[in-house]
Amino acid sequence: MTAKRPQLLHELAPAAARIAVLVSPSNPAVRETTLRDVATAARAMELQIQVLNASTSQEIDAAFAMVTRERPGALLVSGNPFFTAQRRQLVNLAARHALPAAYAQCDFAEIGGLTSYSTNITDAWRQAGAYAGRILKGAKPADLPVVQATRFELMINLKTARALGLAVPQALIASADEVIE
Repeated sequence: MTAKRPQLLHELAPAAARIAVLVSPSNPAVRETTLRDVATAARAMELQIQVLNASTSQEIDAAFAMVTRERPGALLVSGNPFFTAQRRQLVNLAARHALPAAYAQCDFAEIGGLTSYSTNITDAWRQAGAYAGRILKGAKPADLPVVQATRFELMINLKTARALGLAVPQALIASADEVIE
């Protein structure tokens, strides 16, 4: 799923030769996995990546100050509870810097972010409830299979795309689960 986001950004902002990736150093395992997956996808599309680290609101501001200096063509915000809590700050800064951005949760696109590609949260909660039900009925957690998400949602905010001067490909609009006008 993480590798799909650079591809979406490339389709939405094909002129972007470099993508900034915002990650949090507070969760090293997620940070490394995200950077590895994004780097692999970026290499396949001949894109460069620039890593931005932030784990506080002030560090987010500092990351965007670097964006002003370095001028990447797009931004990918990794999945992180802190980033979700700071989603308004992130979306507003991306808009202020006219930076096409892809996010890991639909909440971002709903409030003005360009695009999000994520698991279907309702489906994830349903799976968690089914697991809890099985455990309450006596199943041992260690005996339960690991279940991966099977439903993913692509959201595109056309209003934001227009504000950024981006022409969203019709094929991408057709494949989106939700298009925000």
